[in-house]
Amino acid sequence: MKNLLYKVLFLTFAICTTTVKLNAQTTGEGKIMAKVVDAQTSETIPFATAVILDRKTKALVKGVQTDVNGNLSMAGLPKGVFTFKISYVGYQTMVRDSVSISAIVKEINLGTIKMKTAKGTVLNEVAITAQKSTIQLGVDKKVFSVDQSLVSEGGSASDLLQNVPSVQSDIDGNVSLRGSTGVKVLIDGKPSLIAGGNVAQILQSIPASSIESVELITNPSAKYDAEGQSGIINIVLKKNKKLGLNGNIALTAGNRDNYNANTSLSFQNSKVNLYGNYSYRYGNRLGGGYNNISYLNSTFPNAFANQNTDSKSLDKGHNVKAGLDYYLSDKDVLSFSGGFNIRDNDRNEFLTIDQLNSLKNPLELSRRNNSNLGSGGSYDLNLDFSHKFKKPKEEITFNASFSEGDNDNLQIYNTDIYNLNGTAVDLLPEIIRNNGTGINRNYNIQADYTLPIGKAGKLEAGYRSQIRIAENNTFSDQLNNLTGNYDVNLALTNDFNSKDQVHALYANYQNQVKNFGYQLGLRAEDATLDTRLGMYGSNGQINAVPGKVAYTRLYPSIFLTQKFKSEQQLQLSYSRRVNRPRGWDTNPFIDVSDPLNYRQGNPNLKPEDVHAFELSYSKFWPKITFISTAYLRQTNDVIQRIRTEPDQNGITITTPQNLTREISSGLELIGRFDVAKAWNFTANANLYQSKIDGVPAFGIVDNSGFTWNANLTNNFVLPYNITLQIKGDYRARQVMAQGTRNAMYGVDAGAKYDFKNKKSSLSLNVRDIFNTRSWSMTTTTANSVVDFRRYMQGTMASLTYSYRFGKTSFSPKKGKKPDQQEMRSDEESF
Repeated sequence: MKNLLYKVLFLTFAICTTTVKLNAQTTGEGKIMAKVVDAQTSETIPFATAVILDRKTKALVKGVQTDVNGNLSMAGLPKGVFTFKISYVGYQTMVRDSVSISAIVKEINLGTIKMKTAKGTVLNEVAITAQKSTIQLGVDKKVFSVDQSLVSEGGSASDLLQNVPSVQSDIDGNVSLRGSTGVKVLIDGKPSLIAGGNVAQILQSIPASSIESVELITNPSAKYDAEGQSGIINIVLKKNKKLGLNGNIALTAGNRDNYNANTSLSFQNSKVNLYGNYSYRYGNRLGGGYNNISYLNSTFPNAFANQNTDSKSLDKGHNVKAGLDYYLSDKDVLSFSGGFNIRDNDRNEFLTIDQLNSLKNPLELSRRNNSNLGSGGSYDLNLDFSHKFKKPKEEITFNASFSEGDNDNLQIYNTDIYNLNGTAVDLLPEIIRNNGTGINRNYNIQADYTLPIGKAGKLEAGYRSQIRIAENNTFSDQLNNLTGNYDVNLALTNDFNSKDQVHALYANYQNQVKNFGYQLGLRAEDATLDTRLGMYGSNGQINAVPGKVAYTRLYPSIFLTQKFKSEQQLQLSYSRRVNRPRGWDTNPFIDVSDPLNYRQGNPNLKPEDVHAFELSYSKFWPKITFISTAYLRQTNDVIQRIRTEPDQNGITITTPQNLTREISSGLELIGRFDVAKAWNFTANANLYQSKIDGVPAFGIVDNSGFTWNANLTNNFVLPYNITLQIKGDYRARQVMAQGTRNAMYGVDAGAKYDFKNKKSSLSLNVRDIFNTRSWSMTTTTANSVVDFRRYMQGTMASLTYSYRFGKTSFSPKKGKKPDQQEMRSDEESF
């Protein structure tokens, strides 16, 4: 597989080089200049794609992108009459039908181009080849369009993220960015309370069909929340900003009884924008694997423990989102929005556990069934207000939001021992029941102010307070085989409550001097995490143990950008960030679902302190977008899951702990290549080195290693309105604090047929075609070696039918010129 991947990467860069040569054209002295802004907010639009076409032949002459401040400069143009187009995700393509360059008129300044929100679809745009682009690339931000991800249709948000460059997920659904965990995941810019904020369950419960786009910010400025070790992933749900009354519906059916449904309806006129979206997900996931332990302590009776697992998980979820934007005046907008989620999860695991002596003879053979019935719901309410002042680009915005969620989980562990020391036995089963409930509440208040200074300067300042309250309790009992009753299991019964507060102030100043731009920012955050752990003693009385982690920090950020000729740009940035422990990481409740490896949270975890440096270079050719980023990230008090040495019963406990320091450095390469009108592809490679300092107290020694990952997504336009997408990814072996994670790879493919009326389409995709994706690792301590492998889902196929209805275009006015009548519904003349 490695040799195959090397060939693919070599072919990718060979095509890149060849395409550059093919795109070399005769240049002239002509030049087109412009500034691109949002028609409603007057905010500049960076990295919008502009092209000029020969007016007669429609052949591409040249293409560029706007810089970080929305400025456009297209030089080296020959004489002639051209059609000018500029596009970006979520906006109408703006068209100037006739642009003439002659010996007399060599420079044309189009002034300020005001781009309007897309009419036909939220994501109507024209890339260099006049196709929709699957991804918009910026130096510090990527916007991924789910509408073009054929291999994700019918899947969940978790499936979708695996197709985004730089993003990976593990067997538990935890997301990493550039190989590092601790990424901040937001839904519509805010934390979600689905499943108590559990990121893995949030991503599994949201259908990919309800997502409009995914935004990646790898090195955020001081304006953003400082949380997130490796950056921010923001999942934007569909809002449908179409004029008039519009709607769509999508239905998906897949193998293993997987179903999705999504529908949306919207209405917009000059005063109001009303929208609603409903989605339903019914997802079955099959899994399995093994967990084999070799005990190195010769005094233990156990020498080996072999554990095999088969599992099945059923996720059912309803998601509703609705909102209203009311335009009080030309300068004031008041918005209300809300979301509601109901979910159910039914998970069953069947384990066979063989504990053997040094001669591999049986000591204890057992079977175990773990069942988990989970349910819950959450809702969120948002109020937004924005006001524009008379001075252009001066604006103030305000947001207040509240969300609440509840979660219930009933876990039943049934263990049957059927062989002791090689002799068959018929023992009564051991049954443990854990009934857990939880309530979470989030409060958020935020205000932001923008003040333009001079020609290119801008000052941003704001305040934000967020408070998160969590109340969790677990009641555990165990079957008494003598009485037939269930007795309270005090060791597993507890209460855990937490209150997390973060209050922040920030200021950002940016300016540009000719082709050099800079941005300086500072964010101050005061954070407090109060915890209360209630555990029961042998007398049945609860003992409350309070905990507190409080700190005040300054988070500076610096961005320096230099634009060069020939559409080149260099950016140097630094930011300080924090990664606060969340979820079960801080809950000391012991998870005994794996009888040989318990898991437990740590309420005394300190937040990670992160210092991130990036040096990015971008280059834009007419048919190639290329971005490379060298980065260095130092994480102090890094959090890693540490496995203890096994006890005499062979049981280990895995607990997150603060180590000393981890340093990661790497090079990320991202390129989009428009090879031909019918073929484009996006390639991504991330090569990095990580070093973890040893911690003798946990038996951790210095550890370092090099690893890399890559993916390649090909898009083809075939005859008869058929589009095809093929995607492959590879993750190389990676060093961990106590061992290594093994390599993994997979291939996905999807095809889509658009019916002639353009209002409906049919899609078929297959994920993990060769059933090769599995997570495996080897964990080594002084007294044990653990060989672990787990797979989930396997090969999945889905068939999706989509239908769009309503007013998706406007009738052309009478008397238009022939050339104007050829204009598409998602284009507008300016």
